[in-house]
Amino acid sequence: MNDLSPKQAQILDFLSTFLEEKDYPPSIRDIQIGCGISSTSVVDYNLRKLEEKGHIRRDREVSRGIEVIGARKRHPGIVEVPVLGNIAAGQPIPVPTSDRWVADAEDSVTVTADMVRGRDNVFALRVKGTSMIDDLIDDGDIVFLEPAQGIQDGDRVAVWLRDRGEVTLKRFYLEGDRVRLQPANSTMQPIYTSPDNVEIQGRFVSSFRPSD
Repeated sequence: MNDLSPKQAQILDFLSTFLEEKDYPPSIRDIQIGCGISSTSVVDYNLRKLEEKGHIRRDREVSRGIEVIGARKRHPGIVEVPVLGNIAAGQPIPVPTSDRWVADAEDSVTVTADMVRGRDNVFALRVKGTSMIDDLIDDGDIVFLEPAQGIQDGDRVAVWLRDRGEVTLKRFYLEGDRVRLQPANSTMQPIYTSPDNVEIQGRFVSSFRPSD
């Protein structure tokens, strides 16, 4: 390690410790805060030097794509999840068609496998609105969902409302001949509709709040 500056040695030690404790790499902002560095550009400069000197490997196409070469423990897996668009956690918002919504990925997000609980066929949506705030799902969050055929009362689901051509994220309840789509926000009213107007697009798996 004699080839490293004090700051580079500090960053490398932080990377190794972070990976051992959390099983996934830190973000640039994590490194900046954890090492008390003045800006993310300084972090990026020193990461480039660490890479040039063969201490780390970076994948710049992947968020948190940093690997410490020779580390005792590496993250268990990185998965890329397609982001299919926006979903309203307040009032439903219009989308082009349900077929396009479930088929076309406009972006992707790279996360650790444990963030999607090891599930296959997971997709992601960006949340708009605050009606699920009591479930800690806020405006701007990304939610991961899995295709679901059978669901139970109380499940959090992405629901396509055929008559409105809109999709929303709510808790699902079947009550006789109607469906109640319940927000997790005491200040907002539920949506009532008929079962044949509802198409379940996905069941909630997990969510996270993107860092700056």
